[in-house]
Amino acid sequence: MICDLHCHTKLSDGSMGIDDIIVLAEKCGVTNLAVTDLDCLAGTVRARLIGERHGIKVIQGVEISAFDSENSKEVYVLGYMSDSPDRLEGLCHRNLVARKRAAQFMMIKAAQRFPITTDLVLKCAQGSTNVYPVHIMAALVESGVTTDLFGSLYHELFDDGGEKSILVKPKFSEVSEVIQAIHDAGGIAILSNPGAFEGTNIVEKAIEAGVDGFEAWCPDHDDATAEKYAALAKEKGLLAIGGSNFRGRHNRHCVTLGSVTTPDDRFTEFSNYKSKIRRQKAKATAE
Repeated sequence: MICDLHCHTKLSDGSMGIDDIIVLAEKCGVTNLAVTDLDCLAGTVRARLIGERHGIKVIQGVEISAFDSENSKEVYVLGYMSDSPDRLEGLCHRNLVARKRAAQFMMIKAAQRFPITTDLVLKCAQGSTNVYPVHIMAALVESGVTTDLFGSLYHELFDDGGEKSILVKPKFSEVSEVIQAIHDAGGIAILSNPGAFEGTNIVEKAIEAGVDGFEAWCPDHDDATAEKYAALAKEKGLLAIGGSNFRGRHNRHCVTLGSVTTPDDRFTEFSNYKSKIRRQKAKATAE
């Protein structure tokens, strides 16, 4: 099996449509794929239907934006296999509204400094449910200001606290609230890219909040970091998964679908997790 549990389509900050993602997954030999657009569940049903035509099992997923106010950091929580995904729509909608407000300010700031317009940015974001920094960068590339989506100019504009930064942080719900919302929808909550939070207590707080596992294998983790979170998950009785975080030409890393995956034994644990939890709850109730 080749199990990639993290990718984005054009509906959020990826560059490829759902159909193209599925076709590419087939070419890459991916057998199990989770489409996890940012704060957007709109493509999950279509992805599953197209996946069936291509012999790929598509797993329902979403990546929900959150915030840790204590550490002043954006955090992302992956939600999988929700029994009632519509119960996440309200949270996703609030996040999309918050992100759109922030994007409006960033587009205005970018247009004041560079020969681009908000219309050009919106054109670059066509098909997406929102405007992301990558769409502003795409407009800057199209206008000839830069040739690199994620080069020095990206970091100048969107690194937090930089002197020339135009970054505006949206207001998102606390991590614990997002984890609870995923559980209320009957889903599995996984902390995305936990290695990004070294030196903080964000991982520990997520465990206390009932997170179901970690994205141990991802492009931002080296082998040692991946093994650290895989081992932590096993120690805590939690899940460890992996995914490429593929976004087409909007990738920050040189990855393709299936280049970072979930090991077969961990995928089996992931697939059986909800049944295991139900059995544990039934046993506890019976006792």
